[in-house]
Amino acid sequence: MKKIINTIVLLACILGLGSCNDYLNVVPDNIPTINHAFNNRINAEKYLFTCYSYLPDPTSPNKSPGFLCGYESWITEEGTYYWGSLNSFNAAKIGQNSNNPLLNYWDGGNDGHNLFVAIRDCNIFLENIDKPVDLEEYEKIRWVAEAKFLKAYYHYYLLRLYGPVPIIKENLPVSASPEEVRVYRDPVEDVVNYIVQLLDEAVVDLPDNIQTEIEEMGRVTKSIALALKAKTLVLAASPLFNGNPYYANVKDNQGRNLFSTEYDAGKWEIAAKALKEAIDFAESQGAELYYYKGFDPVTDSTRQKLNIRKAITERWNKEIIWGSTKDDNFLQKVSFVRTKLDQKTEVMLSLISPTIRTVERFYTNNGVPINEDKEWDYEHRYNIVEVAEQDRYYMKTGYKTAKLNVAREPRFYASLSFDGAIVYGNGVLGDNDYSKLTYAQMKKGQPGGMIASQCYSITGYLPKKLVAVETVGNQGSFTSYRYSFPVIRLADLYLLYAEALNEIKSNPDAEVYQWVDKVRLRASLKGVVESWTKYSTMPNKVTTREGMREIIHRERLIELAFEGESFWDLLRWKEAAEEFKQPIQGWNISASDTENYYKIQTLVNPSFGVKNYFFPIKQASIDVNPNLVQNYGWGSTN
Repeated sequence: MKKIINTIVLLACILGLGSCNDYLNVVPDNIPTINHAFNNRINAEKYLFTCYSYLPDPTSPNKSPGFLCGYESWITEEGTYYWGSLNSFNAAKIGQNSNNPLLNYWDGGNDGHNLFVAIRDCNIFLENIDKPVDLEEYEKIRWVAEAKFLKAYYHYYLLRLYGPVPIIKENLPVSASPEEVRVYRDPVEDVVNYIVQLLDEAVVDLPDNIQTEIEEMGRVTKSIALALKAKTLVLAASPLFNGNPYYANVKDNQGRNLFSTEYDAGKWEIAAKALKEAIDFAESQGAELYYYKGFDPVTDSTRQKLNIRKAITERWNKEIIWGSTKDDNFLQKVSFVRTKLDQKTEVMLSLISPTIRTVERFYTNNGVPINEDKEWDYEHRYNIVEVAEQDRYYMKTGYKTAKLNVAREPRFYASLSFDGAIVYGNGVLGDNDYSKLTYAQMKKGQPGGMIASQCYSITGYLPKKLVAVETVGNQGSFTSYRYSFPVIRLADLYLLYAEALNEIKSNPDAEVYQWVDKVRLRASLKGVVESWTKYSTMPNKVTTREGMREIIHRERLIELAFEGESFWDLLRWKEAAEEFKQPIQGWNISASDTENYYKIQTLVNPSFGVKNYFFPIKQASIDVNPNLVQNYGWGSTN
């Protein structure tokens, strides 16, 4: 969106409005500048786009915790030279600290920006939007709704990172006393209720959809607000916030419990209702799961991969409920696999490296986990095999690869580049001439492997899913097809709805299965009941709430892999303590021969404790405002 891209111009004009202090600043400053910002319609609209400009960048591996902090992927130490910033990598590798937190979205700093300033600017907008005399009433109504949504989203983002946060309903006056400025963190349930209230107010006046796409894509619609409301209520119903015993004794100095202390099954019913409302409305506006309908002459195997891959990279496709307008060029560079030796490593960086654990999450071609499939040789999964003719549109025929890469589901081949994998795209469209299809070679000295000291996959895998088919890398040039990275897409809501329904039923039924099966069908897999009954060593898993919960969780980790969502899911499910302790492993990428390359290497053994479920608040902020309670486990020296 051109107007959002140009908001930096306005930021320069209203210098001082976004300043940060060592404690939570909710007192507006520079009042004459505020008055100037609302003296006419044009300036008021620019201020609205300033409120948009604080949206955290979901495409940035440096700024979004989802890419590395959940250990879904890793990067090589040497690659940090091109990475630009080490904050996300250090947060995953070394861990957080309370003296100078990484990715600090509370105070700002270390690749996080102060979201309380964003909330403050939303409040300033809401308090002053009546001033422009040349503003049409219908425009004002819509803009107010957008500002309320943004204010809700910033509270939601902070809630996910920090748990209970101060609710900033309105800015304090300039005359506020020091005691008034020393705000409290509000209980999680109050924060959730406030977010939902804002979204309910916004939904009434938001447009159903965007009419003028060139100018307005990226702006908020009713579908986006309903989807965010549903995701907020799912978060509130999830184990992290719903009766979590870890935080039963976390209280502020007023004696208030900041977390709910008892499990409430009714929260899942509320979430399920909100999800159904969001899905129904989105579908009424044309939302649907993406299926490739292009005219390139492709086989069914390639079409299966394009169904999945282009659901992410087909700009503004109908599955995307909320797409980002941020530039994804760097994300594509660090995900791109080189297939020619003349493709320069400093241009095609090839750094984001999915781990072996992530790779093993994907199903077999029978649609069940690799360790459950009766027909899949799990014990010998690291053995070397030769690619058969029947797999030629997934891997290079006759190529030697690990058994781990063979007979996997289509999402595996759509999502991952690896040694021997067919790389569809990069200037070659259509697969009727098999000889023209390129494939990845990831061993040392090969195009996709370690041919320079900095830029290569440390595990032997790259997230193909994040690279548009239309993106081209030639020698020293890289031309990326800019797409609308999905913040929320329909498959996400389908799986959340299945999750919520499963939690409110004594046992799963057809209603639960159908929402998972919609997503599996697009991935060319049979339904969960048929797949588990025929192929799993645990056929009864689909018949119990606990078993179906495990299936739905894994389905989300597969379907939404590399989109930054798995990190948040594992936290809210309270499964991170187990998942984030697993060793980070990859192939022996320093080997140039097949036999030595396919040997598992442990890169890091991460640690994770209860305190890591939430980011710490900077200790200096706690010192200045003793009413703020530090997150559990984060002392002044942590």
